[in-house]
Amino acid sequence: MAGDNRTAGPVGKRVDPPPGQVQKGVQLVAVDEDMAGQRVDNFILARLRGVPRSVVYRIVRKGEVRVNKGRVKPDTRLQAGDVVRIPPIVQQSKPERVAPGDRVQSVMEAAVVFEDDDMLVVNKPSGIAVHGGSGLSFGLIEVLRSSRPQAKFLELVHRLDRDTSGLVMVAKKRSALRVLQDELRQKRIRKHYHALVAGTWPNSVGRVNEPLLRYEMPNGERRVKVSAEGKESLTLFRCLQQFLGYSLVEASPVTGRTHQIRVHSAWAGHPIAGDDKYMDEASLKAFRAIGGQRLMLHARALEFTLPKSGEAMKLEAPYDEAFAKVLDELEQRSKGTH
Repeated sequence: MAGDNRTAGPVGKRVDPPPGQVQKGVQLVAVDEDMAGQRVDNFILARLRGVPRSVVYRIVRKGEVRVNKGRVKPDTRLQAGDVVRIPPIVQQSKPERVAPGDRVQSVMEAAVVFEDDDMLVVNKPSGIAVHGGSGLSFGLIEVLRSSRPQAKFLELVHRLDRDTSGLVMVAKKRSALRVLQDELRQKRIRKHYHALVAGTWPNSVGRVNEPLLRYEMPNGERRVKVSAEGKESLTLFRCLQQFLGYSLVEASPVTGRTHQIRVHSAWAGHPIAGDDKYMDEASLKAFRAIGGQRLMLHARALEFTLPKSGEAMKLEAPYDEAFAKVLDELEQRSKGTH
């Protein structure tokens, strides 16, 4: 029976799959230009969400997965025009997720600062994660997919911390994702952040080249610290403006480690204002006292080339109201009007 999610029992009767699971029938998937180049195992994993990698390797090894009716290995690269047979397999059914509301969808669509056939760039608001998980029903990518149900492919090219605002690239094609992520690996995409840091940033500190190591707190929270055991990391800094007790700096990460700018700033003795992970309690309290409510880190500018045309692009994202309000308050205080 087409579309029947039940499986045959031992005596020929049909029985339901275990609760929370669903069985799909045989799938025949034609590989288009955008899917070409993927390994067979990754191709199948993307279509069988929730199925363990070990199960995928087993069905490939047993010959249940076929490409153009022939047996393949997990690392076989697919080509445009190939037809992949994916056997029936029981999957964990996805729990119902809270769908993003119309208001948050319209906010995210209004935050799109650039779009073409291959990609879009969003000025992500502070407080919104780039993707759901860890107790969050949805993030930026889920909101975009919800507001664009006709889009076949939407994937993050890179990430931003939840509390960091600013420019995020999203690929609309797998081919564009491959090109942009390769550009990131080759360090050909330049990212410039604006950060309000505590204290007077010295002009003599133009770069911080300290290795960073990820570790876990006793409560399970993940943090990053400078450590000789960590990965090589480099951030370039430039002071843009001085205020009483604070400095506005441009931070340009050459490497892309987790919390890199936040930890390098703190290591230099000038933690980012509003950073509840790497700023000391007294400094955080002082920042809250002047009305600071958010992490003062903003992905201000991106320099890259378009995947298809190779045209050079430079995009800039304005500050949100909360970021601009703090800068205005500090400007007034520095002039002695407060």
